[in-house]
Amino acid sequence: MNRFYNIKNSTHMKTLKLMFAAVFVFAAATQGLSQQVLREITVRATNYRYLNALEPEEAAQPVNMLQQYAATYDIKSADFYEEEADNYFVSFYIPEGKILAAYDAEGNIERTAERYKNVGIPKAVRDAITKRFPKWTVSKDVYKVSYYNNSGAETSRLYKLLLENGDKRMRVKLSERGEFL
Repeated sequence: MNRFYNIKNSTHMKTLKLMFAAVFVFAAATQGLSQQVLREITVRATNYRYLNALEPEEAAQPVNMLQQYAATYDIKSADFYEEEADNYFVSFYIPEGKILAAYDAEGNIERTAERYKNVGIPKAVRDAITKRFPKWTVSKDVYKVSYYNNSGAETSRLYKLLLENGDKRMRVKLSERGEFL
């Protein structure tokens, strides 16, 4: 039996918003403090395979924060948890993006589909764009992540960019390592 739940307007989402606000305040105070807060959250996470597969040091802060929340989400303490259900589908939202996560009955993440808009691109992707299209600028970016935990943790990370040069526009796709697809 599958269950699908939207965390957009629940008390869990309010908790998520408060957590984001607290971390942003700390991040504004000092860069080192925000890194310390994220490290402490990571240590307590139950879905370490998910977090390790995503290489969080390369992603933007809003992406890391939402992924941390999905990884530490306790499905068993949710109001909708039922012992008879085999898995649960839970969606998490922030203004910059969303995650649809599938959890098993024990609360382990089985797979995710993630999409983020205009959260920034990593150095490898910026360098690849600058090298191949030196006079072009990135006007929009979409970062897509897919995670699967079948026999081993597998991820797919893709950047879809809109480049502009004057009145010319071009769409390109790159891997997280800056390889054009």
